Amino acid sequence: QVQLVESGGGSVQAGGSLRLSCVLFGYSSCMYQMSWYRQAPGKEREFVSSINSGVGTSYADSVKGRFTISRDDAVNTVYLQMNSLKPEDTAMYYCKSVRCSVWGQGTQVTVSS
Repeated sequence: QVQLVESGGGSVQAGGSLRLSCVLFGYSSCMYQMSWYRQAPGKEREFVSSINSGVGTSYADSVKGRFTISRDDAVNTVYLQMNSLKPEDTAMYYCKSVRCSVWGQGTQVTVSS
């Protein structure tokens, strides 16, 4: 059984920063490729960022230059450092194990203007 647990969400003002964490419990092989997605109210879930075991990364255009994804395989954790936050970044943020098709429960990020 694989479980993903996100944390680090909260409420910040525009221009602020947050660091999200996603811990994987279960098979470490599920850490091969990890992604972050987000879903705002009334909108579809959208891709934010991804990282593979070779630390290759990709980002949605809307977050490039502001968000940084990283990983620590020693503790089965993926991070999303979010800087220069904007009100349009407000959403529920989800972590996903791409290899094992498992989603976390999400962590809420709210950015006020």
